[in-house]
Amino acid sequence: MNVYLAEFIGTAVLLLLGSGVVANVVLKDTKGENSGWIVITFGWAMAVFVAVYMVGPISGAHINPAVTLSMLLLKKITLPKALGYMLAQLLGAFTGSSLAWLAHKDHFKATQDSGLKRAVFCTDPAIRNTVSNFISEFIATFVLILGVLFLTGPEVGLGSIDALPVALLVFAIGLSLGGTTGYAINPARDLGPRIAHALLPIKDKASSDWGYAWIPILAPFLGSALAVFVFTLL
Repeated sequence: MNVYLAEFIGTAVLLLLGSGVVANVVLKDTKGENSGWIVITFGWAMAVFVAVYMVGPISGAHINPAVTLSMLLLKKITLPKALGYMLAQLLGAFTGSSLAWLAHKDHFKATQDSGLKRAVFCTDPAIRNTVSNFISEFIATFVLILGVLFLTGPEVGLGSIDALPVALLVFAIGLSLGGTTGYAINPARDLGPRIAHALLPIKDKASSDWGYAWIPILAPFLGSALAVFVFTLL
C-alpha cells in the first residue's frame, strides 16, 4: 500500500474512533451518554492502538504531523515526504470525523447544546487563557513525542509492536494532562475535524472557534521540536 494512503487511512480510523467516543459520551440519547472523561480518554487511547497497529508496518503510523515533524528534524524522512504525510493526515482527520458525524447524525439532531456538538470535532479549553492553553498543549505534546522516541527509538515511525505502549502513553497524557484543553497533541486531529465542523450541515451548530484553532496547531509543533532537541542530547 502507498505510504500516503496508509497515513490517510490510519488518521481517518483514529478520528472515526476518537470523535466517535466523544460523540457517544456527550451527545443526547446515546447509550454512552454522560459516561465521562475516563471513557473518552480510554477510547482515544484505543483509537491510537488500532490506527498504529493497522498502518504501522506500512507508513510508520505517524498519524500526527507533530510525529512527522520529529522524524523530519531527526533527518529520517525528506521534506517532500513529510509534507505529503501531513496532507494525508489532515485529509484523513477530516474524513474520519465526518464519518463519526454520519454515524451519530440522529444524536446530533437530538442535542441542543451547540458546544457539545463542536466538542465531537475539535478541542477547546476548560478555562480560556491563551498563555495557559498554549503551555498545556506544548507540554502534553512534548511528553508525547519524547515518549514515542524513547519507546521506539528514532526510527522512521511506529510498527505494530509499538501500538500498545504508544496507546498507553496517550492514555496517560489524557488522564494526567488532558483536562485543561482536551489534549489535541496533534495538529491534524484538531484542524481537519474543525474544518469538517465548519462545512458539514450540522443543525444549530456553534462557530468553529477559529480564534482558538492556532493553539492546537502551533503548540504541538513546538512541543515536538523541543522533544527532539532533548532526545538528541541524551
